[in-house]
Amino acid sequence: MIERIELKIMDSSKNGQEVPKNEIVETNVSNAARSDMVPVIPGEQVCIALLKDVTYLCPYMGAISGQLIITNYKLYFCKPSTPEKETIFVVEVPLCTISRVEKVGGATTASRATDGRNPYGLEVGCKDMRVLRFVMRQENRQRRMVYEKLQELCFPVSNKMPFFAYIYKEEYPEEANGWMMYSAKAEYHRQGLPVEGWRFTKANSKYELCDTYPQLLVVPSPASDDDLKQVSQFRSRSRIPVLSWIHPESQATITRCSQPLVGIGNKRSRDDERYVHLILEANPHAHKLLIFDARPQANAVANVARGGGYEKSEAYTTSELIFCDVHNIHVMRESLRKLQDTCFAQNPNEDKHWLSNLEQTQWLHHTKVILAAATRIADRVESGKSSVLVHCSDGWDRTAQLTSLSMIMLDSYYRTLQGFIVLIEKEWLSFGHKFQQRIGHGDKNHSDSERSPVFLQFIDCVWQMTQQFPTAFEFNEYLLILILEHLYSCLFGTFLYNCDRERRKEEVKKRTKSLWSLVHTREDDYLNALYVSAYQNHVLLPVPAVRHLDFWSNNYARWNPKMKSQEPIQERHKELLKIRDHLRKKVEDLERQLAAKQLSPSSGPKLTVHADAEPLAV
Repeated sequence: MIERIELKIMDSSKNGQEVPKNEIVETNVSNAARSDMVPVIPGEQVCIALLKDVTYLCPYMGAISGQLIITNYKLYFCKPSTPEKETIFVVEVPLCTISRVEKVGGATTASRATDGRNPYGLEVGCKDMRVLRFVMRQENRQRRMVYEKLQELCFPVSNKMPFFAYIYKEEYPEEANGWMMYSAKAEYHRQGLPVEGWRFTKANSKYELCDTYPQLLVVPSPASDDDLKQVSQFRSRSRIPVLSWIHPESQATITRCSQPLVGIGNKRSRDDERYVHLILEANPHAHKLLIFDARPQANAVANVARGGGYEKSEAYTTSELIFCDVHNIHVMRESLRKLQDTCFAQNPNEDKHWLSNLEQTQWLHHTKVILAAATRIADRVESGKSSVLVHCSDGWDRTAQLTSLSMIMLDSYYRTLQGFIVLIEKEWLSFGHKFQQRIGHGDKNHSDSERSPVFLQFIDCVWQMTQQFPTAFEFNEYLLILILEHLYSCLFGTFLYNCDRERRKEEVKKRTKSLWSLVHTREDDYLNALYVSAYQNHVLLPVPAVRHLDFWSNNYARWNPKMKSQEPIQERHKELLKIRDHLRKKVEDLERQLAAKQLSPSSGPKLTVHADAEPLAV
């Protein structure tokens, strides 16, 4: 129980000395580090605590009076339990999840107005779609102090401060070190590389070939490192075609790159044309290389005027160009904004138009288009034994969506917990998806046009696949939600910065913890109790139609108590996992007993076991 306290403000600029008498404000605010007020994690300290006169305007439960506490990691509002009501109401938001902080209400507004008519206080917009509103007293500079502290701590990049990930001091077991879970060379070896037609190259070992690519690349064997430099001059951001995945039987490949720099002058590069042909020649079963341009054709044509373009048939004679109609980052950002408005509509009448409002956001339509393109890629690689080259404009947004989704469909390894982590590390982190810019980590410019929910769409598409194939994935939706939570939180170094080169420069692996360390230590929380290994050699081709897609309410609407599941599904899954493990152990014991009886000469009549009989499995 937190008692009401009156604490003097300590000015950090004066080395913790007490502020002179005429600067003291009689209020319940403290800059002291008091972890007894709020549950804290290692490295976290309380910065400000308002212990009274704060009201949270909950969009679902109305006005709630409580205590507002700000630490160097999170904003924490709680209504402590009382003898009449033991339940504690808590709102908790990591500071880097906050995208904007705005003062609302003027000096003429009643300080205790809680009827929603522009009361005096703060409005906090979050990247996880929440909008929080707090009402405060006008006296004693409460709002001003909270506002200034949030502006300082929520946007460390703008204020030239370190991310909390560099302060976080949690200790994970050495065997759970998430930074050790991905090795580029080990993953390529798992795919069977190097093979005839493909080789490793260290031409980018110092990021001199392409500063947004990883150090280790796989390229066609006949192409020399000098050839790679020539090709890089004709590809946007120097992102040349490199291998992402190779089929273990047909040698069909998925390669990725950026758009060619054709421009209005209709430029050509013989080196690039030859290099693209080498990708085709590495596949003995294909006669044409399929180039999947993720953009709508009109967008690709428009890029020609900006110096970009696409592969024209007269130059790339052994290739076939296919446009996928996935819209750009600006369209997707607007779609998410509409989805947020739909999910958090406060007018009760809006519930009558839920489905039509959801349709108008176009969010499920965009999800369908992305899944349709990835499914088409997977089908052409598997059934047609074709090699494909995927790109968008710069090759780090829509390209990553399509390559990673198609690889999940083709390779069951990526549908395991370990494999999914490897996929994110490889196709998104190492190949330079701009997490810093797309999420806006630590940046106060919340209207930045570079922000877009590209990675969120990918995770949504994976969730859609888990709904169509509920027993084919080893992980559950709680892993997906955890990833999205810490995509924004900046608690871990995993998603910080834009590319591998920047993370090495900032010593992310040395100075921060990996999200995968947390996943590894709590693995049972993220396992799918319905997973069966029988899908290991299956290719999954989901149905990319809106009528087969679902709205992911457990993610987008998880803050709305009216849309929460009425059953504790996670606990049920844990119980199923225990039952499964118990039955597996029992089966193993029975098989050992059976094997012992067969070997014992005095065990009576022997059981006959056919050679083609399969062992028991759960």
